[in-house]
Amino acid sequence: MMEDGPPNSSAGQRGWFEARNGSGGSLDLESVVQPLALNPWDVVLCVSGTVISCENAVVLVVIFYTPAFRAPMFLLIGSLATADLLAGLGLILHFAFVYLVPWEALSLLTVGLLVTSFTASVCSLLAITIDRYLSLYNALTYYSERTVTRTYIMLVLTWGASVCYGLLPVMGWNCLKEPSACSVVKPLTKNHLLILSVSFFMVFGAMLQLYVQICRIVCRHAQQIAVQRHFLGSSHDVATRKGIATLAVILGTFASCWLPFAVYCLLGDSSSPALYTYVTLLPATYNSMLNPLIYAFRNQEIQKVLWAVCCGCVSPTMPFRSRSPSDV
Repeated sequence: MMEDGPPNSSAGQRGWFEARNGSGGSLDLESVVQPLALNPWDVVLCVSGTVISCENAVVLVVIFYTPAFRAPMFLLIGSLATADLLAGLGLILHFAFVYLVPWEALSLLTVGLLVTSFTASVCSLLAITIDRYLSLYNALTYYSERTVTRTYIMLVLTWGASVCYGLLPVMGWNCLKEPSACSVVKPLTKNHLLILSVSFFMVFGAMLQLYVQICRIVCRHAQQIAVQRHFLGSSHDVATRKGIATLAVILGTFASCWLPFAVYCLLGDSSSPALYTYVTLLPATYNSMLNPLIYAFRNQEIQKVLWAVCCGCVSPTMPFRSRSPSDV
């Protein structure tokens, strides 16, 4: 909703934002009443959404058209790619509904899509972490029907919770009629964004704990292998450091992308400077851009299929070596 005021007050600089008393603003996901001058931040977010969509579309096409990619870990990677693809499309659609097709109802639906997709992305990362931990902790029984059942349960819970979160603003829990209840991301209310932020910290805490356990298991396994094969201590140390460095990159990327925005959502309100919301939100979108590089394109089986498609040097129907998520 637009504030009453002169037609040229600050509309040209708002985009997603709504100026308040000339000193601050909130990320305005429904400010579509009148045409706005192009905001460079919105252009960057739209371009990011385009790159995100292209990357994750490639991952989904590879997984969908490769019969060998039906193992639980590929289902989870596919869930992550689907969530990130929807997030990228949501960024593009919101840009279109703000600047090209101003329609408040469609803009509100796009807000729900963005909340659903980003929530599903974060939850899918947690599901992948759980799957990696169980593949190490229960290595002997991992390849069983129980693992497949557990994977489908995690997918249902992930998308069920995400859709519920996304439907809240669409079904009426928004601040369109009560601007004082708005958060830094309009039209989400302060309480809604608080729930999302607290949920993120719970997911992050669970992932941190699981990766600590994974590091312990990796170190213990590396030590056992070194003893059995009479490796030198330096070889064991190199393998251990490599494994820990990989886990640190995975968790560090996730934290550096999402923590600034999650913290700002807890501390800011609708009167906070609009620039802060852009600066913290943009890295969060980059997480969806980096996920395919970390979780999909590093996978050797997916690399083989991509090479087959690009240059025909590997047959797409060739058998793949069975790998556990801990290898990914």
